[in-house]
Amino acid sequence: MDEIAFQNHSIIIDSRKKLNISGVNDVESFDEETVLLKTVMGDITIKGENLRIISFNTETSDLSAEGHIHAVVYMSEVKKSGGLISRIFR
Repeated sequence: MDEIAFQNHSIIIDSRKKLNISGVNDVESFDEETVLLKTVMGDITIKGENLRIISFNTETSDLSAEGHIHAVVYMSEVKKSGGLISRIFR
């Protein structure tokens, strides 16, 4: 079975000031203007001003941040497993 099928992923943005993301595997880098994350659904870039990571729980894969959020962008796609045979039997 695919590991992604068992992990939830969601993004909640409250008034462009607070951000909660589930399914975060790693924080690659962060500063006041950019946060780079690895999630179960691909890499995410968060752009803004005065960004701060409030908490990151590695056991639950939940991340909370705040600041003025300008953009949240997925930078890569999740690779689907399977080859020709799996495409034939869809």
